[in-house]
Amino acid sequence: MARALDQAIRRLEEAMAMLTQKQAWFLAHAASMDRLFAELQRINAVRFARIEAILLEHSRILAEHTHILSDHGRILQALTDAVLERIGFKMPEQAGASS
Repeated sequence: MARALDQAIRRLEEAMAMLTQKQAWFLAHAASMDRLFAELQRINAVRFARIEAILLEHSRILAEHTHILSDHGRILQALTDAVLERIGFKMPEQAGASS
C-alpha cells in the first residue's frame, strides 16, 4: 500500500513539475505576445496617421480640382457665348437675358 501511495505521490509531483514548466512557458510566451502586440499597435498608429494625412491631401486636391473644373465650365460657356455673339448669332433666351 505504501508503495502505491509513493508512486501516486511521485506521479503527482511530476505532473506538478510539468504544470509549473508549462505555466512558465505560457507566461513567457504571453509576455512576448504582449510586446509584439504593442509594437504592431505602434506601427499601425503610424501607418494610419500617414494614410489619414494622404487622404486629407487628396481631398484638398480634389476640392481644388472641382473648383478649377467649375471655373473652366464657366469660362467655356462664356467663350461659347462670346463666339456666338461675335459671329452675330444669339439664342432667343440669351437675347432676352442680356437686355
